[in-house]
Amino acid sequence: MSDRSLQVQDADRPPVRKAVQRLRWFHKSFHDQVAQCAHTTGVSFSVDDKKLTAGFIEWLRAFDAQKPHNADSRRAYVGFAAGLMLRTMIRHNPLTATGLPDSFDAADPAYFWPEGYVYVTFCLNIRAAVLEQDFHEDQRLAPELTDLRSWWSFRENIKNDSSLAIAFLDLFAGEVPNWTMSAVFQSTQVRDALGQNRTGSIESTT
Repeated sequence: MSDRSLQVQDADRPPVRKAVQRLRWFHKSFHDQVAQCAHTTGVSFSVDDKKLTAGFIEWLRAFDAQKPHNADSRRAYVGFAAGLMLRTMIRHNPLTATGLPDSFDAADPAYFWPEGYVYVTFCLNIRAAVLEQDFHEDQRLAPELTDLRSWWSFRENIKNDSSLAIAFLDLFAGEVPNWTMSAVFQSTQVRDALGQNRTGSIESTT
């Protein structure tokens, strides 16, 4: 997934972890992401800014509610916060695909679920930018990100529980998904103690 529109290197820009908590930056970055995805996929989109604002407010409240005070948990919270953002995007659904190109690969997630593809791309790019700036770490994406079966499961399961979007973003980012308590932040130490493993999965409702 290379549709990266976030600019993280400019010296005059605030850190992404701070900038993303500002509505104006959030709006502009999301619109930039939509434009980039539209350019690379040929899909046309329409953005509902009222829904986008409502999603931002919900995300910021959820972000603040579970933000850890322990500095050792900051790295783990980056992924969780990105997952919370994906959950709110899906709940408010501010994006609508209004047209597909004349020819496309139906097995490509970008065409299977264009809106979801943009949401995941946006959240992963924010996650990657924060990891790069704050932890000098490159994001490692998992094979599931391009696997249509994973996207089928993703789209179907979040119909019943939107919080599973948090776990699916972890899956796509190559992290350990928390399938049973997706909406509750757990530090790396807690998750290791619970014995969660990378091979865990969730059954599709299809």
